[in-house]
Amino acid sequence: QVHVVESGGGLVQAGDSLRLSCAASGRTFSPYDMGWFRAAPGKERAFVARIKWSDGSTYYTDSVKGRFTISRDNAKNTVYLQMNSLKPEDTGVYYCAAKSAAGTYGYWGQGTQVTVSS
Repeated sequence: QVHVVESGGGLVQAGDSLRLSCAASGRTFSPYDMGWFRAAPGKERAFVARIKWSDGSTYYTDSVKGRFTISRDNAKNTVYLQMNSLKPEDTGVYYCAAKSAAGTYGYWGQGTQVTVSS
């Protein structure tokens, strides 16, 4: 069984920064890819960023490019999302996801709330 646990959410003002962390654990789990998604109020969950474990390649949704940075700690099976210049539209529940092979994400965290006030 794989456990995915996020942390680091909170209430900040526009222009502030936050760093989210996500650890994936399981006796034999080895990440292929981990990512972040967010569910804005009244909207469906949507992709934010992801990182491939093999070579560190990163991918972002257009609205966060230049402001958010995803990174990983291989030894800890942990992924981070550094969020700078936060905007009110970044508000939402941020979910971490992990997969051990190509395909859909099979493991999800419970989510962490990020609220950006104007």
